Amino acid sequence: MDSPYRNPTEITKFFIESGLNKDRQSTLRLILLGILGGAFIAFASEGSNTAIHTVASVGLGKALAGALFATGLMLVVLAGGELFTGNMLMIVPALSGKLPVTRMLRNWSLVYAGNFLGSVLIAGFIILSGQFDFSGGLLGAFTIKVAVYKVGLTFTKAFFMGILCNWLVCMAVWMAGAAKDAIGKLFGIFFPIWLFITSGFEHSIANMYYIPAGIMAKANPLYVEQAASLGVTASSLEQLTWGRFLVSNLLPVTLGNMVGGIVFVGLFFWLAFIHQDNKPADPAS
Repeated sequence: MDSPYRNPTEITKFFIESGLNKDRQSTLRLILLGILGGAFIAFASEGSNTAIHTVASVGLGKALAGALFATGLMLVVLAGGELFTGNMLMIVPALSGKLPVTRMLRNWSLVYAGNFLGSVLIAGFIILSGQFDFSGGLLGAFTIKVAVYKVGLTFTKAFFMGILCNWLVCMAVWMAGAAKDAIGKLFGIFFPIWLFITSGFEHSIANMYYIPAGIMAKANPLYVEQAASLGVTASSLEQLTWGRFLVSNLLPVTLGNMVGGIVFVGLFFWLAFIHQDNKPADPAS
């Protein structure tokens, strides 16, 4: 009887085949699935903000947000979207010599662009929907507060929180790969994602929603007035710009996410379960 899950060596081999399959996708399909992946994560981001915008306890708020945010990756994995951060695991077939680095970079670039489009699209739709009017504009204010915090991080903090984030995100994808059924995949995804959001780590694709949504909300005087009541100062609000978003947050977080997924998940597991297994036996042993 077949096992309902894959062992660590089988998971690693599964991601070799998965990476090769991703490489076979057309440019148009990768962009379309990237847009969907970005949209799914944006839905999870806005839903998390909506749930916690009136929760006074930071810890409880983050725990609730994490429980909801896991839905985003569940949609990506089970529905078939493409996510830049999870696709760092394409390093496994690249290290195995089965996927050219240029092809891997092609996938990452197309999916990243698609994720950005999908995330910003949802941010725009949320603004147009009037959702930020919830609680007398407090949801819009909370969205601004979150964005201001993120663009105010130092490069170093954003980079290392990006590493920690995608270490867990790629572990969620890895654990989903261990399961052969939908329920197993959902459980594999849920707990690492819950942990990363509760911990407050930084995810580049989620930030493609969080920060643009805050920038858009900044144009509404009601949201700005309410943001001041949440402690957002005029000087910090001035720093909430597209330029600061790209340079002070998206760049370091993306680099950190790459290190977290490539090194601490893909490389480590490849070294442990593929490279070591393929080493010739020591004749002296």
